[in-house]
Amino acid sequence: MIKWGVIGCGRIAHRFMQGFAAVPDAEMVASWSRRVVTVNAFVEQYGGKACASIDELLACDIDAVYIATLPDSHAAYSIAALKAGKHVLCEKPATVNQVELIQVIAVAKETNLLFMEGMKPPFYPLYTRLKEHLINDPIGPIGYLRAGSSVADCPPDHPNYNLDLIGGSLMQIGIYEAYLAIDWLGDLQDVQAMGRFGETGIDMFAIFQTKHAGGFAQLYAGFDLHGKGDALIAGTLGHITIHKNWWNPAKAIINYLDGRTIVIDEPFTSGGLNYEIDHFCNLIKTGAIESPIVSHQMSLQMIDMIDKARALIGLRYPSEG
Repeated sequence: MIKWGVIGCGRIAHRFMQGFAAVPDAEMVASWSRRVVTVNAFVEQYGGKACASIDELLACDIDAVYIATLPDSHAAYSIAALKAGKHVLCEKPATVNQVELIQVIAVAKETNLLFMEGMKPPFYPLYTRLKEHLINDPIGPIGYLRAGSSVADCPPDHPNYNLDLIGGSLMQIGIYEAYLAIDWLGDLQDVQAMGRFGETGIDMFAIFQTKHAGGFAQLYAGFDLHGKGDALIAGTLGHITIHKNWWNPAKAIINYLDGRTIVIDEPFTSGGLNYEIDHFCNLIKTGAIESPIVSHQMSLQMIDMIDKARALIGLRYPSEG
């Protein structure tokens, strides 16, 4: 039984618990949030102990923590949890920038504990089944990828619009596209980007093109256009369309150059985060300190891509000086 604690009890923590309920051998023991009323309501709904401080939570008999706070505090809480002897699953983006992530990973290695960024798409049944299918029926070397999401229905008070809390489309949405591009096209080599800013100083819409060892990607992210979309992955012998919403994948179509069409339907259950949690629990059981799917190197390349795109459009956060 893997015993868990939750740091931060907002929207994403509730989604986490939806998936958590479907994971065997996982027990929620304790939770903490900066707002007392929030953690009390969370514990009333899901069980466990409501802690009055992060120190109290980290002193509990738990094996792992899920960090569900906003990105401004991810690095500090990750380091505190690792130093307290807890494995860490940290919501994406793992840190504000690559410099912070290097510091977190160094502590994870020093403490010999598991640290993984919460990047859900690769653990969905559709994604894994698609990868398995391509082993025996490939579309040839992949050289191009196009993906994105623009969500125009975020409420005005959403932290995505808060510059101090590391809001913005690149950090909150673009990090997903970064994973997809690196996973299918390999190591990042170059980035081009343009962005449009909103009243609060965050990037309301950004487009970024990337060059990789295997080819090119065209990506977008935004908050003021309705652009929830699919993903296109093109190879020499065919192309794949992962239907919307590609970051919660349930259907893909493979169109081969020889005229064949393969449809893969693979619905997900329990909100989808259960697959990521189950993977993390299994890593703990086997003594792993790094995920082979969302590796430290993968996370470093993802945030490097976002760092480079932010620099090109001129987005810098107050905490970065």
